[in-house]
Amino acid sequence: MKLILLAETGLALAFGFLLTGCDVKGGGKVEAGGGAPPPVQVEHEGDANVFKVQHPEQFPIATAGQHAEAPELDVTGVVNADVSRNVPVISLASGRVIEIHARLGDTVTKGQLLMRVQSNDIGAAFADYRHAMADAKLASTQLDRAKILYERGAIALKDLEVAEDTDAKAKVDVETSQEHLRVLGADVDHPSALIDIFAPVSGVITEQNVTAAGGVKTLDNSPNLFTISDLSEVWIVCDVYENDLPKVHVGDIADIHLNAYPGQVLKGSVDNIGPVLDPAIRTAKVRLQVRNPGMLRIGMFVTATFHGETRQVRAVVPASAILHLHDRDWVYLPDGNRQFRRIEVVGGNMLPGNMQEIVSGIKPGQRVVSNALVLENTLEQ
Repeated sequence: MKLILLAETGLALAFGFLLTGCDVKGGGKVEAGGGAPPPVQVEHEGDANVFKVQHPEQFPIATAGQHAEAPELDVTGVVNADVSRNVPVISLASGRVIEIHARLGDTVTKGQLLMRVQSNDIGAAFADYRHAMADAKLASTQLDRAKILYERGAIALKDLEVAEDTDAKAKVDVETSQEHLRVLGADVDHPSALIDIFAPVSGVITEQNVTAAGGVKTLDNSPNLFTISDLSEVWIVCDVYENDLPKVHVGDIADIHLNAYPGQVLKGSVDNIGPVLDPAIRTAKVRLQVRNPGMLRIGMFVTATFHGETRQVRAVVPASAILHLHDRDWVYLPDGNRQFRRIEVVGGNMLPGNMQEIVSGIKPGQRVVSNALVLENTLEQ
């Protein structure tokens, strides 16, 4: 009897649940979601970039404005010394270094003593000079005697002419030996085997190939003792890709931004564009001539910004209208009949008011979805 009652009770409960479910589905007394808007239904069209939604009014539309500015090109560069302002320091006399009074990185002035060399060449040159002076003195004395004898008829005219020729040649030997000493850097009035090497110009020593007690060789196989660079003006050598070369011209002015001094902006002019491209990275060397205010150092990294000559008009949209997806930029355009079309664009610079340029892809006046990320998230659901 108890089993029969339990069975009847279970059937009654099941029948009650069944009636309740039918009432909800048919009568619609229970409303899902309360007052929330109905969910958006997405229909994919044949084109993979075209999407159809049931409620397009949920996605606000913005009209692209316009912004006119000259195109810019940012490239990296390195500070180099102006080759035409590099002056080598050499010694025409070989020998051994006795003293060094300057070193790499020092700032020197014209005429400053850099080093002192003990040279056998100088000793030999002074010996030749003294021999020439002695010969010239003897030739002068013989010429005076020949003139007196010729006046008295003691010698022939040809003997006087030989004496005059000997005197003239002796004077040439003296002048030659004096010039040799001056070329070697010696002082004729102060005979010594030591020679002083002075700075030919003012600047910074950017190269040093000699040390104390080192040897100084002849010019045919010896590097420069020092190299002095005038850094009042420097070169900035930039790498410009092949596709960007039409944007750069000789004479253009570029803004120079220093990595070491972010707040400083210098001006430089393009004075040369390399005729040969680097075959590995397909770039050309573009050289800028820049006045050095004192902070530029050889080897510094900089960023150069080239400004185009003609202004270009570009579209401007809210920054939220651009969707960054798979390393590319996209915007959504209303396509009519509750459809949106996704197209690829190239984003540009950020502008005030949370706006952003569109370099290519759309034109001013076209309508775009003002928040592309919201639409994208909806389409992915």
